Amino acid sequence: MDYILIAAGLIGLFLGGDALVRGSVGIARRMAISPLLIGLTVVGFGTSTPELLVSVQAALGGVPDIALGNVIGSNIANILLIGGLTALVWPIRVSGATLRRDLSVMVLAAAVLLPIFLTGAVGRVSGVALLLALVGYLVWAYLRPGDAVAEDHDEGPSPAVLVSLVWVLVGLVALMFGARFLVDGATAIARGFGVSEAFIGLTIVAVGTSLPELATSVTAALRRQSEIAIGNIIGSNVFNVLGILGVTAIITPIPVATRFASFDLPMMLVASVVLAMLLLTRPVIGRGVGCCLLIAYAGYVWLAQ
Repeated sequence: MDYILIAAGLIGLFLGGDALVRGSVGIARRMAISPLLIGLTVVGFGTSTPELLVSVQAALGGVPDIALGNVIGSNIANILLIGGLTALVWPIRVSGATLRRDLSVMVLAAAVLLPIFLTGAVGRVSGVALLLALVGYLVWAYLRPGDAVAEDHDEGPSPAVLVSLVWVLVGLVALMFGARFLVDGATAIARGFGVSEAFIGLTIVAVGTSLPELATSVTAALRRQSEIAIGNIIGSNVFNVLGILGVTAIITPIPVATRFASFDLPMMLVASVVLAMLLLTRPVIGRGVGCCLLIAYAGYVWLAQ
């Protein structure tokens, strides 16, 4: 039964995330929001909604390790797993200089968690600070959109706002049920087999909630929209740290297990720096680099046990 719950949860998260992104992008296009803002915020943040719901459910359910593991594991999976698969599908070509602002925010967001984690908990004050930082980033991105996602491919006429709103509502409902099923099933399995809740959160739950990012980035790569694929990963990682941890900590303070500060968070920070260096120093991230990223992710999962 627990495996059925996990399967149902993953399906709900995948379909819900797709519907939410479709509706959000439709509304954004109707409102004439810039392609950059859509790629880095609407799409990137929209695909992170599963992580938000799962982390809140886990924290309220008394399993903080899954809540934290979900965020940290999702960010690592976004960079190493999804970034690697995206490069394998189609070599990533981006203009590093135009992404400097957003890469800097992603790395700084990861770095600021280290002193917070060392206190032993992510409290409400820290949650408010993280959320305010997210608001500041959104205002900055809106006022100075730049040109990181300069491609504006013709995708036909935008759907009516009412249709987009329906997609958003359907997506939210599917995500809420999917998050509940996934947390319940994963928690039961972890306790039944003696596997740590942190490891379950860092792997099964994290990859499961990253399915919308995976679908979005791989689809973008297949359409040769490299900057949209990368923008999705960067935006999602920023939202995971500043938005998800911020909102979850405001709702209920999250105790931090020692392993997160000593191993998993440093791994996330290293992965973030590596991605930034690759994008800023290489004109193309080819399939060879993609394979290295996937191998690094496999190594992380093995070490995380």
